[in-house]
Amino acid sequence: MNGRVDYFVTEEEISLTRGPSGLGFNIVGGTDQQYVSNDSGIYVSRIKENGAAALDGRLQEGDKILSVNGQDLRNLLHRDAVDLFRNAGYAVSLRVQHRLQVQNGPIGHRSEGEPSGIPIALVLVPVFALTMVAAWAFMRYRQQL
Repeated sequence: MNGRVDYFVTEEEISLTRGPSGLGFNIVGGTDQQYVSNDSGIYVSRIKENGAAALDGRLQEGDKILSVNGQDLRNLLHRDAVDLFRNAGYAVSLRVQHRLQVQNGPIGHRSEGEPSGIPIALVLVPVFALTMVAAWAFMRYRQQL
């Protein structure tokens, strides 16, 4: 293993309704409090139990929040981002970036019924290519007979 960690990044729009404890999560980050090296983005640091975010289930600790009600969170001080969340209203729309860690290690022992770890595309693409070459050769040389 080379020590490199790969991530699969997705974005999602999440609508939350403010509850008695607010939106139900804490944030970290900002231009004055970088949570991730060389990234001044705003990240979810904690999901509060039974809060709006926990009940919705889609927002996760470590997610990067890109915007609140369409307002970009780039290049904001931490306190300015907090103020945006506090003043966002009752129904809040979040644009969120999820980073899922890709499993890319050596294949270990598998239980009965688990997949072999070989992506199906790795098998189907060469088979398709060989089929196309065979069909082309057949059509080309059939005309010469």
